[in-house]
Amino acid sequence: MGLTRTYGPLSPTAPDTVNYVIDGPPHKLLAHPFERRVRAEFAGRTILDTRDGLLLHETALLPVLYVPFADLDADVLVESEHTTFCPFKGDAAYHSLRVGDRVAENAVWSYPQPRPAAPWLAGRAALYWTACDAWFDEDEQVYAHLTDPYTRVDIRPTSRHVQVRHGDVVVAESRTATLLCETGLPWRWYLREQDVVVPLEPSPTRTRCPYKGEASYRGVRLPDGRLLENAAWTYPDPLPESARIAGLLSFDHEELTVVADGLTV
Repeated sequence: MGLTRTYGPLSPTAPDTVNYVIDGPPHKLLAHPFERRVRAEFAGRTILDTRDGLLLHETALLPVLYVPFADLDADVLVESEHTTFCPFKGDAAYHSLRVGDRVAENAVWSYPQPRPAAPWLAGRAALYWTACDAWFDEDEQVYAHLTDPYTRVDIRPTSRHVQVRHGDVVVAESRTATLLCETGLPWRWYLREQDVVVPLEPSPTRTRCPYKGEASYRGVRLPDGRLLENAAWTYPDPLPESARIAGLLSFDHEELTVVADGLTV
């Protein structure tokens, strides 16, 4: 996504169609202030409250927020003997979170003596997203990870002839599809449920996207009786910025092919 993945300038697969050269190591770090208020909750307690974040972009990885230790609730931090080493940032020390009987092992990491190329990490720490129960960007709860300021989602209606196929079998077909383009990810084509010509079966699988919301999944029942599990998904109640895909279905499975105007996409 953004700067560090796919076509981004700090990506290992950055395009050659440029008129500049970015020197430095193949694995790049770029950090900048992230001054929106960010809070994290654990076991019913706010354990992080910061307006002084530093967002680190690292080649091929999602951005990570590093915060001053002073913005963490010191009463819930428990030093850990666990350590790891990063060749780009240095030796990492860890803390666990403890609130009453609830413990999240090694949920917080920091670089007490970061490598010379990353001195701005000194005195800061980061938290594993999934170790916390809830995250808030200002007063909005956010899921999966913080949004990347270098990522955008464009949603456009399209009159292209879109088909979802399983070999010669048409699974879904539309000339009124909706195209979703998200930075760094494959384009997704969303179709109405009435455009699907094979049975769909509900799945318990759910995922969350910080740009689109919570997705629920469907299995695709083929004419031969086989079920392609979680081959389609929908956002019944997407975030406001992705409202155009509400209730629409997109497809992705190794046995399915999406074709737009005769071209595989």
